[in-house]
Amino acid sequence: MAIIHWLGAGLSSAPGIKRLIGNGAELWLWNRTLSKAEAVIHNLEGQCQARTLDWQQLASHVSKGDILVSMLPGSFHLQVAQLALDSQAHFVSSSYLSPAMEALNQQAKSKGLCLVNEVGLDPGIDHLLAYALLNHYRGSAAYKKTNHIEFRSFCGGLPAEENDFKYKFSWSPLGVLTALRSTAKWLEGGEVKTNSKPWLAVRDYTMPLSEEHSSTFEAIPNRDSLPFMAQYQFDPQWPVDTFIRGSLRLPGWSDAWQDIFSLVESADGADANAKLAAKSDELWQRYAYKDGEQDRVVLYVELLAKDADTNQCIWHQSYSMDAFGKDQGSAMARLVSTTVSLAVDAVLEERISAGVSAAPNEISLVSDWLSYLNDHHEPIKHLNHLV
Repeated sequence: MAIIHWLGAGLSSAPGIKRLIGNGAELWLWNRTLSKAEAVIHNLEGQCQARTLDWQQLASHVSKGDILVSMLPGSFHLQVAQLALDSQAHFVSSSYLSPAMEALNQQAKSKGLCLVNEVGLDPGIDHLLAYALLNHYRGSAAYKKTNHIEFRSFCGGLPAEENDFKYKFSWSPLGVLTALRSTAKWLEGGEVKTNSKPWLAVRDYTMPLSEEHSSTFEAIPNRDSLPFMAQYQFDPQWPVDTFIRGSLRLPGWSDAWQDIFSLVESADGADANAKLAAKSDELWQRYAYKDGEQDRVVLYVELLAKDADTNQCIWHQSYSMDAFGKDQGSAMARLVSTTVSLAVDAVLEERISAGVSAAPNEISLVSDWLSYLNDHHEPIKHLNHLV
């Protein structure tokens, strides 16, 4: 029987771990601080044990066919993936694919191993919703290759109760600060837009979170959106007017963060990382979620098509999710780690092909995952805006 080696007992791990153990999997939870790992699996019935994360010890216990789940900081993923390859084991992570990870594709294929990435919330569930929308669109009577396409995907982890900072942190703020230094690139009005200071591209965005009401958030473009057109299998012949993936923030966020933007803009040279790390520590002390504090996750993905001759919208659907923390865990933790656990199941069931991959696009697997999330965690609203 394959053993699941889950690396990292942070805030976004517990729900997925509990699901896998509850379903009869054998799971070893490895964490730098043993007491944190022990706390996660305390009182769980099943085959589970906590281990101190020591790389030599880990390597000696990974066997052929096992699965290594990396919920560690992104800088460790490549090391874990290489250990998986060396041990004839599989790899699963919620993080974005990196070029270095993609470079392992041929090696993974030749060994019949799965290195699965982008199976969390964002990236992860957002990809599944995009694939579902594209499947609906391609199968519709409105589909034509000449239709002009607009695609938008926005996700935000938000405090359930607003504060002066309009934000709270589930993990180290350094990742959020670093992301603000990443140039954003997206497609708007048929033109490629770029901004090395993505906070300057913030705009108000109103979205229907149900048939009854809409909400307005601040939206900011996230990294380089353009490669995802190929990942989502957009036909190269489609005229795409808008394609953007971004982050949602509460109204007033851009004003509340002006000092942060100034710091990020001025942090340059040899001491840049030190300045950001110091600010990260300060923000963690002031704006981290307290134990049991409720959070909120909003996810909205929409696709629309316009007739090339009349410019009339002829197809427009969206998926949305508005999730809040519950007794069984924060919204962020549930949605990230549950999706990771579904990917682990899919690897064990041989429903994911060997090689390096992101969230699956095979529609039966997409449907199964979305049905599970909808039935067991959060209602996923599917709206047809032209009805």
